[in-house]
Parts: sequence; structure tokens; C-alpha cells
Amino acid sequence: MKAEKIYQRPVPNVKFSGLIAVIVVIVLMVAWEMYVRSQDVTPSYRNSNGLWAEQRRKINKGAGDGWVFTGSSRVLFNLQLDAWQALDNRRPLQLALEGTSPVSVLEGLAEDADFTGSVIVGVAPGLFFSGFEYRKGALKQHKNETPSQWLGQRISMWFEPYFAFYTYDYALSTILHRQDLPLREGVGHRLDVRKLANMGRDRNYRLWDKVYLDEEYNALAKQIWAQNWKPFAEQPEARQEGILKGRAKQLDRAIKAAKAIKDKGANVVFVQMPYEGHYAVSEPDIAPRDLTWDILINESGALGLHFLDHKQMQGYELPEWSHMTGEEADRFTQNFYHLVQSELARHKQVGEQP
Repeated sequence: MKAEKIYQRPVPNVKFSGLIAVIVVIVLMVAWEMYVRSQDVTPSYRNSNGLWAEQRRKINKGAGDGWVFTGSSRVLFNLQLDAWQALDNRRPLQLALEGTSPVSVLEGLAEDADFTGSVIVGVAPGLFFSGFEYRKGALKQHKNETPSQWLGQRISMWFEPYFAFYTYDYALSTILHRQDLPLREGVGHRLDVRKLANMGRDRNYRLWDKVYLDEEYNALAKQIWAQNWKPFAEQPEARQEGILKGRAKQLDRAIKAAKAIKDKGANVVFVQMPYEGHYAVSEPDIAPRDLTWDILINESGALGLHFLDHKQMQGYELPEWSHMTGEEADRFTQNFYHLVQSELARHKQVGEQP
């Protein structure tokens, strides 16, 4: 029996391959970081589901008797934690989520025995009364966060304050996705929301300077907000029925949650933040005040602060119709804080009358 032939091939010399790979990765990262920073981007914490869940858990760790902010992006941009803390001597929790109705958050607070403080609930009519939850993943992660999600969030936060490219809007896949490429016939195109703000470790949000200093970028932001909008009367009948049913459902949920919170001695303050331009037309059209806001306030018995009713909430710069600059948000927060305190005291006095 013949012996089986054994073939051998020379092993390549990989002595420096690992080092070369590391050098290439570092060079590419530095190049990408330089490119992103050339777009006026600065490092910022990511507005992740894990960061929101971390702040929400603070209610169960001793912060449940303080102020909590929730709502959509207007509360996120316009209420500044530093300015509020300077007046209240205690830092509030920022639980607002952009593009998301806060009704589910409100219900969670109503069910949470550890929450006994005060909650400010932003009412962006088009979102609040639709029940749309763009960031529902954050709500799920708070309740069912896995060990890998928890660890991933901790590791991510080691890098977030130092790398400008480590942001959703400047991921390579995101940049490739928004390239102006030809579309197939009959295929529509919707512009994704671009970077608008920088976020701090505890989710304090401030409008990015580029949004109001760069005219082209500002115009793009406005174009994105107004795209594909149709008045309620021009919507298909089925769509109109869906909007009305959704409105009734969200009103019922919000009213029940507000009452439950008030029943355990906590405070609920609904607020409509300033808006203008496109939103001054679209918001009242999709959710008329007398059919939404007025019902919410009257039936919940909660304090309601609408910017059209209070001078302290008017006269602020809104570069892209919906959110304030950082400096304006500081000024708004200071004025709003005093308005809340005075109106809340008056509201309680009225409520105590026989």
C-alpha cells in the first residue's frame, strides 16, 4: 500500500499584518473624524434608547418625587435642565422623545408607585392626538432591557463625548442612503430628519448652531418638516376616519392617566409650546383646539398652559418653526418656570374651593 502524499505550502509571513491593519483603521477613523468635524459637527451623547431608559429608571431610585419632563421634541429642545435647576435647586428628569406621543410615558408614570412628583407633558397636537410613537423602542427597553443592551450602552458612552463621527446622522450607511440617486418610476421619496441638536449626559438637548447659522441647512430643515403635508379636508375618507378614531382614543388614554396621577397626589401640567410657520397651519388643522386641547384640559382637570394664552410663552426665536435656540430656550425655561409655579398655585386654590 502506497503512502499518501503530503502536500505542504509555505505559510505567508504575517508578522506585520496586524500592525498594518491597526494603522489603516486609525488612519481611516482620523480621516472620517476630520471630514465630519469639517461639517461643524461636535461630539455629543447619542439620543439612544438606553440613555432614555437610564433616566427613566431614576424615578425608581429616589427621583420620583421631583419634576419630570415628557412630551415630544419641543419639550426636549425648549426646557433646559440647567436653567430649571438654577431656580428649583433640583435637577428634573428629561423623558421627552422626539416624534413620539408622550401618552404611553404618562400612563407609565400613573402606574408607577414611585412617581409622586410633578410632570410637565408637552402636547404637540399632530403627535399627541395621533398616538404615533417613533421612539417606542425606548419605552420597550426601559421595561425589558437585556444585559447586552445595558453593557452596550455603557461601552458606547465611553466614546460618545469624544468622536464627532459617532452620531446617527453621519454614519456611512446613513450618508449613502440620503444620496440624490434616480428613483424608479412611481417610487416616492421622503427626506429623513437631519441632525438638529447636541445632547448632554442626562439628555439635556440644545439646538445645533448650524440649524440657524447656515441658511441652506435651515432651509433643508424647514423643507423636511413641510414635506408631503395635506390638509385634513384633502385626506382620503378612510384616512380622516382613522385620524378621528385615533384622536378619541388618545384623549381617553391621556385623560385617564392624568386623573390617575392626580389621584395619588402628584401634579400634571399639560403644555403647548410655541410653533409658527408651517406648523401654525398644520397643527390647528389636524387637531383643532376646541376638539382636542380644550377637551383634554377640561376633562382631566389638569393645569393646561397654551402659548397663545400666556405672554411669558411668546416672542421666542424658532429658526425652523418648531424649536428654540439654546439661548432662547434658557430664557424660555426661566420664564416658564415662574409661570408654572404661579399657575399651579392658582390652579390648586381654585380646585380647593367648594
